Amino acid sequence: MTAPTTGQEPMALAAELLRTAGMRVTAQRMAMLMAVSESPGHLDADTLRERAQQVTGRLSLQATYNVLRALTDAGLVRCTQIPGHSARYETERHDNHHHFVCRHCGAIRDVECTVGAAPCMEPQLPKEYDTQEAAVTFWGLCPDCRATAR
Repeated sequence: MTAPTTGQEPMALAAELLRTAGMRVTAQRMAMLMAVSESPGHLDADTLRERAQQVTGRLSLQATYNVLRALTDAGLVRCTQIPGHSARYETERHDNHHHFVCRHCGAIRDVECTVGAAPCMEPQLPKEYDTQEAAVTFWGLCPDCRATAR
């Protein structure tokens, strides 16, 4: 959720984004959208649920996944599946970025697409295929883990 400089309160902004996406506005959706947009990184459903509950009160894990799925389907949230990690969520920026994962601490960092336009790669497929996105995961050590490994 990219907040324009309108001075709107977070809940009002969340409601506006939901309406713009053609979604019904509910407290759970607004709270989850705020939790994702105010998060410093790529958080899992449990962590987002804890943050959203600060606004909504009790929120079941099933409701959390239902809301995250609806927000993802509406193009407001991006779900990233990285092998060995639970699904992670972030604000959908429609920028086709990739990810770097630290093998030691598990930190995830965005990596901008630097080769051409989306999908950033040219797969060798027959012309009948319509490639729309490339999901690349880079693996290695973050600076902190690299420094302690020496």
